[in-house]
Amino acid sequence: MKRFFAVLLLISATLVAVAQQSPLKPRPDAFPSVKETPDTKSIVMATTVEQMTAWDRYPTYPVYVEMMHRWVERYPELCHMDTIGTSLQGRLILSLYIAPSTDDDLYRPEFFYSSTIHGDELTGYIMMLRLIDTLLASYGTSPELTALLNSTRISINPLANPDGTYWGGDNSVMASRRENANGIDLNRNFPNPFAPVAKSIPHENQLMIAYLTAHNFRLSANLHGGSEVMNYPWDSFTLEENPHPYAEWWQVVGRRFVDTARTVDNTRFRDVSQDGVIAGGDWYVISGGRQDYVNYYLDCLEMTMEVSLQKILPCEWLPYYWRLLSKSLINYIGEIHSLPNSIGIEEVEGGKRRVECYPNPTTGIVTVTGIEAGTKIELLDFTGRLLHTYSSHQAIKPSDNQTITLDLSSFVPGLYLLRTSSGTAKLLKR
Repeated sequence: MKRFFAVLLLISATLVAVAQQSPLKPRPDAFPSVKETPDTKSIVMATTVEQMTAWDRYPTYPVYVEMMHRWVERYPELCHMDTIGTSLQGRLILSLYIAPSTDDDLYRPEFFYSSTIHGDELTGYIMMLRLIDTLLASYGTSPELTALLNSTRISINPLANPDGTYWGGDNSVMASRRENANGIDLNRNFPNPFAPVAKSIPHENQLMIAYLTAHNFRLSANLHGGSEVMNYPWDSFTLEENPHPYAEWWQVVGRRFVDTARTVDNTRFRDVSQDGVIAGGDWYVISGGRQDYVNYYLDCLEMTMEVSLQKILPCEWLPYYWRLLSKSLINYIGEIHSLPNSIGIEEVEGGKRRVECYPNPTTGIVTVTGIEAGTKIELLDFTGRLLHTYSSHQAIKPSDNQTITLDLSSFVPGLYLLRTSSGTAKLLKR
């Protein structure tokens, strides 16, 4: 019997040691949702727009819609409303598009923030509403924010899953749930470029895909709650299995976000990794997530921001989280002006010639110029995998600066690289 207890104690000690050594806690969206029951006294609803002034309440659904429309009415020269669509239960999925007209209204890159694709993860919802208010109210008074708005087109979707957030009715978030009205996890059902079998695309995701495709966003983020960590692609693979081409850039950007927040509170963003940044698959491999879809199929870099340990914060904590996150959220928008060199360009210098592709984006047929006689053309996907090689007798005639036509109709929509001895061009197939 003594030997039995000795073995039992040894096993228990081993399990405790293993648990203590584990560097990662489970990803909050990796398992079926567990219903949280916050103190009802700490969740207060705003029934008028005026009650949102202190930013220490959650808006009812009608108040949320009224807030969005009031901003458009108050700042018509700075923003307009985009209706992404209507949810299964008839609620609006809205995005406020901030793009002031200036005398020098040349090309400005497009940025996208989206929150609460999981209906019970509400911190980002309030942060995005307050971010909209801050950007608009600061235009013309803050030189830094004015310059940011003048140089960037910004779209902010505070609530991507309104049916999940207001599952218990339009006047409360207390019964909010993770899934949409059909009980579907929207962050598991985007097209996955790495999966052999296509999933059925939920209604709200179809609307979001149409909106993303209609724009030319170059940088975006999807806000979640339940942990505090900057989660960068890929979600479908570990970093060792298949690193994202810009993994090092993501790590630097993620650390900048976290380090800025830690100037407010140095204890934050430590529950998953000590530096507050992780590759999605290193935390937990998932399939059908939005960030893998956006990074692979669109000309856009997107990360997942887990911004609070609790999914539904007590109302009195909301002002604190704004102080913690606001500067980081604003600075992340500015990262669009320092993207990796091969993102946001349509042509790359190579040698003495320049490879040009048009139309770009294309639906199938693309014309390529600047090809040296006899050169080989290679088509690669965004991960660097060689898809097709066009030999000289197929595509190129023996003349300098040759113009050729390629047909990409048989390839799925997404981002491709056209590599030649003259340089590398980025192609976006719609």
